Amino acid sequence: MTWIVWKYLITAAIVVAVSEVAKRSDRLGALIAALPLVTLLAMAWLHFEDAPAEKIANHARYTFWYVIPTLPMFLAFPALMARFGFWGAMAASAVITALCFVAVMLIARRHGIQLA
Repeated sequence: MTWIVWKYLITAAIVVAVSEVAKRSDRLGALIAALPLVTLLAMAWLHFEDAPAEKIANHARYTFWYVIPTLPMFLAFPALMARFGFWGAMAASAVITALCFVAVMLIARRHGIQLA
């Protein structure tokens, strides 16, 4: 039980740190947020919990494929926010991301990569 509490605290601390840095510096906050910190932590947690190497490797591989459809949202969000406000931009970004996920899954399937 103690281990899971530490996992929550460390992971939450990173998210809070990113938001606090972003308040002071847009660029530095974005740089830290763009780092694959959560993925690295997840792989570290898997390793510390004696997950098989194949499971950790698969986690990294699938994360790569799942990051791709999220990228257009980062370009669309600023323009959407200027037009629809924060919540409208969040909703539209979620729809864009979902559509991109479907597109990436279909393209990946054509190349023999099963994502869902």
